[in-house]
Amino acid sequence: MDIRRLDLLRELAERGTITAVARATHRTPSAVSQQIKLLEKEVGAPLTQPAGRGISLTHAGRTLAASARDVRIAIEKASALWDEYANNPVGEVTMAIFPTAGEMLLPGALTTLAGAEGLVLLCDDVDPSIEVFADLANDYDVVLAHSPKGTSTWAGRGLTQVPLMVEPLDVVLPLGHRLAGRTTIAPKDLIGESWIGMPVGYPTSRLLLELEAYTRQPVTVVQRFSNTRVIEALVLAGHGIALLPRFTTVNPGLAVKELSGIESERHIVALMRPDRAERLSVRKVIAALSNEAERIPLVHEHPKTQPIDVIT
Repeated sequence: MDIRRLDLLRELAERGTITAVARATHRTPSAVSQQIKLLEKEVGAPLTQPAGRGISLTHAGRTLAASARDVRIAIEKASALWDEYANNPVGEVTMAIFPTAGEMLLPGALTTLAGAEGLVLLCDDVDPSIEVFADLANDYDVVLAHSPKGTSTWAGRGLTQVPLMVEPLDVVLPLGHRLAGRTTIAPKDLIGESWIGMPVGYPTSRLLLELEAYTRQPVTVVQRFSNTRVIEALVLAGHGIALLPRFTTVNPGLAVKELSGIESERHIVALMRPDRAERLSVRKVIAALSNEAERIPLVHEHPKTQPIDVIT
């Protein structure tokens, strides 16, 4: 069996349509279909079947696609061993990173990686809702994701996950606010406040729902933005209060207070397809990100981290 055709079958299992596979692999749909048909001849069994206007994998197709994943992992492991032998982690690594993680982790990581000759890290600024992060792993070598629940959020997706850090989400207020003098703020203190929130599906929006359930009082969100700098500006102008990540909230005109009583934090996790996680160049990038993640809390008043571990 041709490994390249096995890869296409695996992509079809991951992406669901011939068109999506063609787009991702820079082929025409007819070329993808032809390669799948050649693979069917090689194995002597139908791998696809009609499903509505498209196709789906047969039982044989799903079984072979799972095997293709194992084959690709084995190949990447062999390639990684050779790279280690040659001490040559070269090539491009693509990464999707959400803005505040980029602000915290990317400058230092890029500085570290500058010493790895031949390794190029190409980053895109991407910040979708929590569930969509796992889908991005089809298109990027590394996806930096965040969630209130950590790795359990993407369990069952067949991804390698590396927890990088846990960052508190604090209540952010104007300095003249009635609660600005408190050391910590309890959920009951926030009843009746207007909030500047993030889009539905983001970690802070989930926590506002938990706050609503805890106090049994409605939480009023008057504006929603994904850009934390816009949120800071609106809080500073007195249009509401917000929950924002501790290590990237920097406006000196704001009071940043710990929320007690409920878990108010986000877990930052690197997501990867298992075969890509075996590449030495990808492991170099993860090591650089991990080192930065360990360093960030040390320069803040309330450090909080968790051990770095790999979960598949």
